Amino acid sequence: MEEAAADAYKLSYKVGVAENKNAKFRRTMEDVHTYVKNFASRLDWGYFAIFDGHAGIQASKWCGSNLHTIIENKLMADETKDVRDVLNESFVMIDKQINKDLQGNSGCTAAVCVLRWELPDGCTEQEEMDLTKHKRKLYTANVGDSRIVLFRNGQSIRLTYDHKASDPLEMQRVEKAGGLIMKSRVNGMLAVTRSLGDKFFDSLVVGSPFTTSVEITPADQFLIIACDGLWDVIDDQEACEMIQDIEDPHEAARALVRNALERGTTDNVTVMVVTL
Repeated sequence: MEEAAADAYKLSYKVGVAENKNAKFRRTMEDVHTYVKNFASRLDWGYFAIFDGHAGIQASKWCGSNLHTIIENKLMADETKDVRDVLNESFVMIDKQINKDLQGNSGCTAAVCVLRWELPDGCTEQEEMDLTKHKRKLYTANVGDSRIVLFRNGQSIRLTYDHKASDPLEMQRVEKAGGLIMKSRVNGMLAVTRSLGDKFFDSLVVGSPFTTSVEITPADQFLIIACDGLWDVIDDQEACEMIQDIEDPHEAARALVRNALERGTTDNVTVMVVTL
């Protein structure tokens, strides 16, 4: 009965995904995406993630298959814990597991969202039964240059931080840890300064994410989650305006991928659009 009820329940969000290997410039596809509806077995919760691999697909594939389970287990172990702390702990844990258990030196960027309903602190039992008292919260975490953008009231709001070797704060952190930034790359090789995996770079490239928390309101239209194959050629606001009148999230995601290819992106492209 419970499964039937869950299937009949209409989600408050819709998800569309599009991807392209970009065969003109790339021989392999190293992006991976994951979407879990009714995340953590809770009605209308959602988990959305994109992982952009480098030096192989092993790390991104492993994250796509395992990170959501680690986050879910930590959420259920202590439901009073700040979800941002859960995300941080999960990223650090999976970074260590990849470096310990996976063959090779692959790594990946990560952009992860957890969408869920919450009750205000101190509410009564009667208020808990009142669905109008529940608030919809979005939690995000990222490492690297995959990006999450919220479209609110006609304006793009970036919910992630680009961890690039050209960023002054990240340059300072890497150099303090004993690394060098050459040609906007860590030790002249890696363009991102935070990732999951990349054991070759040890303490220079870390898995600690940038995290955010935001309450979703009626002014919020959609989320775009995408790897840098999109953001290298289209800025946040333009990407949002390009799809603001497209109701189908699958078509919206396809439109963004198509446009990125037309503009000459040289990377794999994966885009996830979540209408709210």
